[in-house]
Amino acid sequence: MALPPAPAEPPPIEGVRRSFTEARGVRFHVTEAGDPEGQPVLLLHGWPQHHYLWRRLLADPPPGLRLIAPDLPGYGWSGPAPHRWAKEDVASDLLGLLDRLGIERTVLAGHDWGGWIGWLLTLREPQRFSGYLALNIAHPWNTARTFAPHAWRSALYQPLMAFLGVPLARRTRFVEKVVLLRGVSDENALTAAEAAAFGDRFRDPVCARAGSQTYRTLLLHEFPRMARHPESRRATVPVRGLFGLDDLAIHISLASPATALADDYTLEPVEGCGHFIVDERPELVRERLLALVAELEPAEPLSRPRR
Repeated sequence: MALPPAPAEPPPIEGVRRSFTEARGVRFHVTEAGDPEGQPVLLLHGWPQHHYLWRRLLADPPPGLRLIAPDLPGYGWSGPAPHRWAKEDVASDLLGLLDRLGIERTVLAGHDWGGWIGWLLTLREPQRFSGYLALNIAHPWNTARTFAPHAWRSALYQPLMAFLGVPLARRTRFVEKVVLLRGVSDENALTAAEAAAFGDRFRDPVCARAGSQTYRTLLLHEFPRMARHPESRRATVPVRGLFGLDDLAIHISLASPATALADDYTLEPVEGCGHFIVDERPELVRERLLALVAELEPAEPLSRPRR
């Protein structure tokens, strides 16, 4: 059966505001919901998804919050990155986006690669982030000793995506049938249509290349660099972690506060939940996000005029 082409328009989410914003050479597709003058909350997705990960939260935004869900460079409906998807470069792209949106300080939530980039953002410019909700992602202070027992998990899919990711994404149902639908513990948490809303977009060559470069850069450049130069920066931003224990891609020990250089980091294990925790436990993610916002002192200024 022939596969459908990549959809030209994003899937509908009731009540959202969509725009395109140029920052650091990336044409970002940005989906917003909630109070335009409210507390900003930056929502970052991972692979193999896009802003639609946050569909339930965006469709029912909590009062007083301005939810901002960009598609990462080359993902979803954002334009390609002018780099090879090095994670520090993507962090720079997102800081540029915040500047363009006129946001001085924001709450942050990130899943998967969006979660890793969230760690980099809070380490690099902690004054820009009042709190961080990290979802099913390792922290950046792991060593070869802590990572080695779980390296087999990365070997299951990362080399495949790094070197065969483009044809797999464009010509097969690998993304939705193998990665997404098998990455949840609750088979009712993600419908086939919702999985296809992510997988179909990767038939676009820009998205397929971005997904492949995400892992190729990791394996060829970032893993060797991290082995030579372990992360030494300390996290000063309050971090609250949620982690589905049935995650096949990342073991919870790689997110342990015991091995993190962090002033205020707690981690909550979630039983009966896989990697895609935002899809499986959207109400829990919402509750923990609101709890984090309630913990934080209001930070002024929240925003400034757009450049």
